[in-house]
Amino acid sequence: MNKRTLLYIAAACVLAFTWYRYRMPRFVAGEKAPDIALSTLDGTKSKLSDLQGKFVLLQFWGSWCGPCRAENPHLVDLYKKYHDKGFEIVSLGIESNAANWQRAIQQDQMTWPYHSSELNMFDGAIPKSFNIKSIPTTFLLNREGVIMGVSLEPDQIEKRLAAALTN
Repeated sequence: MNKRTLLYIAAACVLAFTWYRYRMPRFVAGEKAPDIALSTLDGTKSKLSDLQGKFVLLQFWGSWCGPCRAENPHLVDLYKKYHDKGFEIVSLGIESNAANWQRAIQQDQMTWPYHSSELNMFDGAIPKSFNIKSIPTTFLLNREGVIMGVSLEPDQIEKRLAAALTN
């Protein structure tokens, strides 16, 4: 391999790593989630800290996002199974159209009360504070608001909830 080829490979690696870091959410497991204020679908004002004492899944999703919509039925099942044991879901829709967002909540049977939307898409204050660049992105929080996992698959969320709620 000549020097030019090695230089191109090194540059590609640096670029790939930079892009990867750029797209990573700001917070990681073990950190306390910031307290965010939300206005829910029914107009209720709430904060993430209002749910302290419960396990919370903070979900960034969109009505226009195929992978998000595919994940929603699994989250509905988790909510039904663990809600009475102290589990809540807070969904933040990354949207440009409120009617589409509301319709998707109904279609996907997302029955939890904590739905809020960011109609500025990724440029809203909350997505920016979490460095959300792609969705779906989730943060599983423990009872103290500490992040237990980021962008976990629904089966991983269930394993962590089952372990935590049986101890």
